[in-house]
Amino acid sequence: MTDVLRLPEEHPAEFYIPAVASLTERRTRTLKHDDTFAVLDHHGDILYAEGRPDGLFHKDTRHLSHYQMLIDGRRPLLLGSAVKDEGMALISDLANPDLFDTDGRLILSSELIHLSRSKFLWRGACYERVSLMNHDTRPHTLTLTLEFDADFSDLFEARGQRRKARGQRLAPKMEDGRMVQLRYRGLDTVERLTELHFDPPPDELSSRVARYRRTLAPRQRAVLFVSIAFAHTEPEVTRRPHFFMALHEKVRDGRAATRDQTRVRTSNELFDEALRRSVSDLTMLSTTTPEGPYPYAGIPWFSTAFGRDAIITALEMLWLDASMARGVLHYLARHQATGEDAAADAEPGKILHEMRAGEMANLGEVPFGRYYGSVDSTPLFVVLAGAYVRRTDDILTLSGLWPNIEAAIDWINVYGDRDGDGFVEYGRKTAEGLANQGWKDSHDSIFHADGAMARAPIALVEVQGYVYAAKREAAWMARRLGCDAEADRWEDEAEQLRQCFEQAFWCDDIGTYALALDGDKKPCRVRASNAGHALFAGIAGGRRADLVAEALMTRESFSGWGIRTLAATEARYNPMSYHNGSIWPHDNALIAMGLARYGHKQAVRALFRGLFDASTCSELRRLPELFCGFPRRQGRGPVAYPVACSPQAWASATPLALLQASLGMSFDAVRGEILLDRPLLPRFLEEVHLEKLMLGGDVADLHLRRHEAGVAVTVTRRTGRIRVVTVN
Repeated sequence: MTDVLRLPEEHPAEFYIPAVASLTERRTRTLKHDDTFAVLDHHGDILYAEGRPDGLFHKDTRHLSHYQMLIDGRRPLLLGSAVKDEGMALISDLANPDLFDTDGRLILSSELIHLSRSKFLWRGACYERVSLMNHDTRPHTLTLTLEFDADFSDLFEARGQRRKARGQRLAPKMEDGRMVQLRYRGLDTVERLTELHFDPPPDELSSRVARYRRTLAPRQRAVLFVSIAFAHTEPEVTRRPHFFMALHEKVRDGRAATRDQTRVRTSNELFDEALRRSVSDLTMLSTTTPEGPYPYAGIPWFSTAFGRDAIITALEMLWLDASMARGVLHYLARHQATGEDAAADAEPGKILHEMRAGEMANLGEVPFGRYYGSVDSTPLFVVLAGAYVRRTDDILTLSGLWPNIEAAIDWINVYGDRDGDGFVEYGRKTAEGLANQGWKDSHDSIFHADGAMARAPIALVEVQGYVYAAKREAAWMARRLGCDAEADRWEDEAEQLRQCFEQAFWCDDIGTYALALDGDKKPCRVRASNAGHALFAGIAGGRRADLVAEALMTRESFSGWGIRTLAATEARYNPMSYHNGSIWPHDNALIAMGLARYGHKQAVRALFRGLFDASTCSELRRLPELFCGFPRRQGRGPVAYPVACSPQAWASATPLALLQASLGMSFDAVRGEILLDRPLLPRFLEEVHLEKLMLGGDVADLHLRRHEAGVAVTVTRRTGRIRVVTVN
């Protein structure tokens, strides 16, 4: 990125989100549907201020920057608000404040007029129903005012980036006393529109204000509807369904999207709440694409398609619902790079990092229109493909994706391994690209023990693990397709990589794998959570895997809430940093899956406990993108990170991955087998019911009960040829 803001030389502006205001200071409500999301306050209003992401956004543009409801010129009193499951709708209950005349005499006591607002997003529009009910014994005449405006800021402007020039605000259009169209023509020549419809027509309507005057008899109700549609070309704005018809369609499609998901019930109501929130948020973040459902990364800053985030989210929830993985694979295959483009960090076979549709991306002011600057998306794409086929035995999908899988492996061997040493490295092609291209993509996240920055090209520890896993999965899939020669070659390459990895990355002095190798092949002898991903990938040797597990669970790394991104003893440790000491739920989820692979179930139990407790301290039982890495203290919850996204897809899927890791659950669709490997439940879960575990066209229901020696497993329903195998 360019011209975000002026920063010290050591603190480049790229990919930087200014923390001029903490998102934790104000509790907001978020809604999302496909390419539209809303950040609202509890009233259902948008009260924009600098440094806050409030607004209605559509395709990376803020289409509404101010929206406020007033009663007789005063803001209503908040009684309560809640977002229904799956981000279905925001319901806000309000009441009138004490209202006075111009002489200061009380003319209406508070809490006599009840205002109920219902708001939801659906197919490029926001729908709202406002109901006023008079609970007094006397009639009252009221003025209800709706104020609105649109700044048409690009999302990156909303994040803090300054632009040298902007497009042109066009004159608003009005029609029939019930419609206002706010308009903006960007420097990319695209005309962006926000169209507000009022039903019934207001008594007064201008380009910024709608006013209703209503006299309500005792127990009388008045109802009005507002729809706000967004478009990037005028023909897109079409006649919208009425509020109730749109809501009916939204509910119907939401039920269809979750129809085949496994249902989970446990003995712990708080954990059930956390799981429901996870599934609800994943449903809300899921975007309908021609290729299938795709989880957008997070709200507010990352509500778009990210390759790495979507792949990891799909892996975390694969046991619950395989349809997300299928959608992710098809979407990323469609957008796989086919040529070289230095500005986009694109090379043939490489998998997408990020895709944006806003004005600044269209103009190249940010490089993310279609950007490929992640070193790990490509091997993770192959890992997800293998996991999906093992879960479903969907050979038809595998056959369709096979050219993309081969292209991804070719990228790993040809472009990923820049110097032919067997490791995959990264280094940006232009100064505008991301300097660090692993999941820790902050400018200061990869360094040596003395704190000095590592010089590119950089080979990350976790990426070598992903490549190892990718080649093993590619070999397995090749055998399923009868391509034995390719399978033999990729198995040999994986084994060669494993041996070279052990030699180059292991550091006896720190008891774990190096964070990375720098451009001179010098190891970054830093204790970081990245090494835990080597367990997830299965590349770690047995005894060394045990040492990695021990290192991750020391007080320096494990805070009591979760594993820090960086051990507290390291030079750049800062519990308030983005990647150098904070705690990321998805990072812990992948580590937990790795710990389970190597049999470290007590460590899995500790992570599960810590992150579950963190969720109970969070509003809505929602795990955020990350939180600070301060040690756990009695009577206090985790310390919030000021600009963390919430919800964030891979954080939302974390409880699902932790439950799978705890149970050691895996699937072999070819053999029709569900395996529970050394299942263990944390102490806060006495019982778990898994209903409708799908394998092929068959279904199994499981009841699991914790006891001192382990977990008792009972199959309560089974259809077809499913076998449930427990290994203790």
